[in-house]
Amino acid sequence: MKKRLINILALMLIMLLAGVTDASASVYTWSRYNLTFETPDDGFVTFNSNTRFEIQWEDMVMTVQLYSKDKGDEKKMLTENLQRKALGFNMYELQNGKIKVKGFKKTYSINGTMPDGSRAIIADLVSKHQNLIVEITVNYLYGNRETVEDMIKSFAENKTQTPNHERKRQKVQTKQKAKQQQQKDKKQQETPKPARKEKLYDA
Repeated sequence: MKKRLINILALMLIMLLAGVTDASASVYTWSRYNLTFETPDDGFVTFNSNTRFEIQWEDMVMTVQLYSKDKGDEKKMLTENLQRKALGFNMYELQNGKIKVKGFKKTYSINGTMPDGSRAIIADLVSKHQNLIVEITVNYLYGNRETVEDMIKSFAENKTQTPNHERKRQKVQTKQKAKQQQQKDKKQQETPKPARKEKLYDA
């Protein structure tokens, strides 16, 4: 019995270190484009078409818009387009971002402050495999930046229709610290439920 309990605890630790999907996540897929992404659960979908998707929470709103790529200087065209869109929202304190999204040719982004004091980020993900640009706009309250970046980095273009999950680096712990962490996690966590999967409009 004791050996079995140790094996279960070891398995739980391996799952924790492997970066298992957040228990409260929803996965959305556009099958036509093999495009998948993940968001926090309990979002309310306000719009869903074959090229546009909108979802909102109490403290955050995300819009995803799909565009065809235009010929020309990609970097110049997209950075100017992001500037123009940010100014259209009357954003100020603008800064070019440095978000990398695995599996995409390039990512361009800009972030700043909205007139009401909330934060916003606009990111363009350039597809490697299709004539496609995925534009993500997120308006969020201060303190949600990590969640916003995780959503953007979860975007994936693959046939398995699974989102990207960034593996977080773990610090090496002593046995005693690891045991304490296990006990703390056991108290705090409920049994994880699988991510909710949703198909987006593809007609």
